[in-house]
Amino acid sequence: MKGSNYRVIRGHPYGRREYIRGNPALKIAKFHTGEKSNNYEIKLQLAVKFRAQIRHNAIEAARVSANKILNQLGPDVYHLSVVAYPHIVLKENKMIATAGADRLQEGMRRAFGKPTGLAARAEIGTTILEVRIMKEHLSEAKRAFKTASSKLPIQCFIREIELKN
Repeated sequence: MKGSNYRVIRGHPYGRREYIRGNPALKIAKFHTGEKSNNYEIKLQLAVKFRAQIRHNAIEAARVSANKILNQLGPDVYHLSVVAYPHIVLKENKMIATAGADRLQEGMRRAFGKPTGLAARAEIGTTILEVRIMKEHLSEAKRAFKTASSKLPIQCFIREIELKN
């Protein structure tokens, strides 16, 4: 199945991993990159405009693309963190798709399926990525979030918050 089939939120989330054999592994390599410090001036948040599910490989692709642009500034100039945690197990009931498969298999109603990946449910305004940065690097951080939002399956906006020291 395509990743776009999992974007729409349908039914209850399934997070009970103890009942699933062959748990899918989380593809997000790091949740925090850069220098953790208290002297940053601005916090930028990449938030979603619509309600959707975001797969873990899309979140990782967004993190990698944002980190690639921010790392050009230097590793101690920013702190990037992934806020959304994908904990919902996505399952797929795979059907036979060859010639004559309709005589072999019609499928089961409400079949459990095999786990294919993980997703994070995002409501309107939910933050996916967050970066703390100084004011002089604001344009580069916005450019990094713009490229990161192109990796996500839904439209996003950038929220800017002034930090008080």
